[in-house]
Amino acid sequence: MRIRWPRRVFAQVLLVQLVLTTGVITLATGLFLAPLSSQLDQQAMRQALSIAQTTAATPGLARDLLRTRPSVTGPVQQEAERIRRATGALYIVVMDTHGVRWSHTDLAQIGRHVSTDPSVALGGQEIMQIDRGTLGRSARAKVPLRTDLGRIVGAVSVGIAYDSVRERLLATVPVLLLYAGAALGVGVLAALLVSRRLQRRTHGLAFADISALLDEREAMLHGIREGVVALDGAGRIRLLNDEAQRLLGLGPDATGRALDDVLPVGRTTDVLAGRVAGTDLLTVSGARVLVANRMPTGDGGAVATLRDRTELERLGRELDSTHGLLDALRAQDHEHANRLHTLLGLLELGLYDAAVEFVAEVADGRRASAEQVAERVHDPLLSALLVGKSAIAAERGVALSVAPATLLPDRVVDPRDLVTVLGNLIDNALDAAASMVEVELRAEGTTAVLRVSDDGPGVPPDARERIFAEGWTTKVSPAHRGRGLGLALVRRLAGRYGGTARVTARAGGGAVFTVVLPEALTAPEPTATAPVSAGGAR
Repeated sequence: MRIRWPRRVFAQVLLVQLVLTTGVITLATGLFLAPLSSQLDQQAMRQALSIAQTTAATPGLARDLLRTRPSVTGPVQQEAERIRRATGALYIVVMDTHGVRWSHTDLAQIGRHVSTDPSVALGGQEIMQIDRGTLGRSARAKVPLRTDLGRIVGAVSVGIAYDSVRERLLATVPVLLLYAGAALGVGVLAALLVSRRLQRRTHGLAFADISALLDEREAMLHGIREGVVALDGAGRIRLLNDEAQRLLGLGPDATGRALDDVLPVGRTTDVLAGRVAGTDLLTVSGARVLVANRMPTGDGGAVATLRDRTELERLGRELDSTHGLLDALRAQDHEHANRLHTLLGLLELGLYDAAVEFVAEVADGRRASAEQVAERVHDPLLSALLVGKSAIAAERGVALSVAPATLLPDRVVDPRDLVTVLGNLIDNALDAAASMVEVELRAEGTTAVLRVSDDGPGVPPDARERIFAEGWTTKVSPAHRGRGLGLALVRRLAGRYGGTARVTARAGGGAVFTVVLPEALTAPEPTATAPVSAGGAR
């Protein structure tokens, strides 16, 4: 049977933790038991050595060895047995310089030669060893036996039964295994808790599933046409896809930095940071109109999505303009019908000269109005915008006029930017005006100055800065687009040119919006002067 490796992450981690825990505890137990046997041997040999030294130092033992013969009832045997019983040693053997036993646990061995070599002890050295003798394997020690004058007259050999050492070792093993089992149980419990937490975190997915999800996530985030910004609990950018970098004007190095450090102060930063609540929030970033939504995450962070509504906003404004033109065309259609009826009546009455004069008057009025705009505003896009807005204003009953000081040469660097600024200013003025709107366009070197005034209610002083903020409006938003973006775009465009956009009060009531755009015009070409000949004119 083949053992199948688990697929899920938590099961693999649990298995690995159990194997590691078991292996570590087994290794630790083995490393503890390996030296334990040697330590017990050393302890037994040191105990034997201590008993041998005590026996050899017993007063009168060396004298009794010299004065008596080996005997079961001799004083040497009696003293050795007394010490053996007191210490629990396996045997205590006292021998002479020839290796003959004077004492032994087995009385039959008294008077016989020892079974192991006593030369080292008889030579004056102490020795410890594990060896096998007549009583079996034992931990033994041998020391020389000296007289009071220090002369070696024999040796003392003491043995500790090796079975007792082994029993101590075996008695230690169950306790050690008990501790090892308890440690293993704690390790298994910890592994189970960690695996359960990991299971909740990974939703029971396998490594292959997580890898596939990560690949799909990367492909989705960098393939969709919506900007995605992920923030952690501290407000640092955790994720920034390609579209978000494009919409916000950021680079890949923005990841990991605080949102307030990479974006300027404004509504966009407030929306992304969650300081402005709501759904489908409109904001302006650079020259782009964005729709932002923010969703909090479980770890205290958030994920924000950004959609580019610049084109939609432009189309909405064009739709508004188209609606205005349609309304103007309908009004002109009624006016034209009235004029045709008037002309028909003059012709039927036979007032032919009056009819001709009436037609000339109408045609000259229209032509004069368009020619007046074209003479003062030389850029075709801007002049066409003014003519179209004049028709819309007329339909609304508002007189749109061009100020006498207006003079804008055909040196505009980017007419579309000026069309955006002027169109937004005129639209706002037409919405607020009671009866008149005046437009002034001037060139001051390479700087374009745009001024639009109206006779509406004006802007209160405390709102003259807020009126340029994204989303600030006093009007009802139409269904196809949002409000509160036109003046924000105006100020953004002015800032991009290094200029200003401001509103002041108009004398007599109303508001005056002034936008200054440095470097919006090219430098005027120098006027060529024809050289004068030396002979003068003839």
